[in-house]
Amino acid sequence: MQQETSTITIQPKSVLLAEPRGFCAGVDRAIEIVERALQVYGAPVYVRHEIVHNRFVVENLRAKGAVFIDEVDDAPDGALLIFSAHGVSKAVREAGARRDLHIIDATCPLVTKVHLELLRHYANGLQVVLIGHAGHPEVEGTMGQAPEGAVLLISEPEDVPGLQVNDPEKLAFVTQTTLSVDDTREVLDALKARFPGIIGPKREDICYATSNRQEAVKALAKRCDVVLVIGSKNSSNSNRLREVAERAGSDAYLIDGPDDIDINWFSADTKVGITAGASAPEGLVKQVAGWLSEQGFSNIGTLTVKEENVTFMLPEELRQ
Repeated sequence: MQQETSTITIQPKSVLLAEPRGFCAGVDRAIEIVERALQVYGAPVYVRHEIVHNRFVVENLRAKGAVFIDEVDDAPDGALLIFSAHGVSKAVREAGARRDLHIIDATCPLVTKVHLELLRHYANGLQVVLIGHAGHPEVEGTMGQAPEGAVLLISEPEDVPGLQVNDPEKLAFVTQTTLSVDDTREVLDALKARFPGIIGPKREDICYATSNRQEAVKALAKRCDVVLVIGSKNSSNSNRLREVAERAGSDAYLIDGPDDIDINWFSADTKVGITAGASAPEGLVKQVAGWLSEQGFSNIGTLTVKEENVTFMLPEELRQ
């Protein structure tokens, strides 16, 4: 595929691929942990919750012998249990330690970094405000690093006035790693306006991959009429990509793959952009691009906004 710079102009009935897109280093690592564990220890390998939020990835690993479970107690005695990339609470770790289980942690190192930040603030006597989405596994794991009441969860600026804090002079904040950069900035502005002394990281905890993909999809949306975001419905970063593209002026749709595309989204001269969430495999991008090619979208180019070369090491026991 042709690679272009950010000055590209796209012709009608053409397709432009965002770069970067798709798998991030944390997702690559988590998937490789499951695959390597299957090779080293054999099936079955148990995984608490989906290893990453993409149904094609999960189905592929399930076919290889991974068994996805809801809780630690669902794994049989003596089993190998892997914690997902989203991280787990202290209580889940303790539940695993009480069982006769071989545990491997696939938590993304950038999520672990947030956990350590939170614990440092707690150890320093600060109450922590977590900016994130209720019910997301990463948020549950992060909140569960400290005792109940030590962490307060907010999602939007409107949540800030109702915050009941122990001491407004002893506050810190952390963020979920897969949020919208623009939305998070608005929440932080409201938080700092009410609590000027609140402390936190020099930049929000939104991970490099989330930020880069949002920056790329903004550039894509400026040049395309329709943006297709490949990712599963329960993927936070994929949902944020669709929202970012929509706000940037493009019609945007979240799809799992070509089967979800409606031909009525396009006209005879539509310019289509494609990106993929951090847990969506590149094979799906090729399938979607191929489907569009069959519909007459013959010119396919790439819009490169940033280069990524981040990698994370596997747990020592799985390194070759």
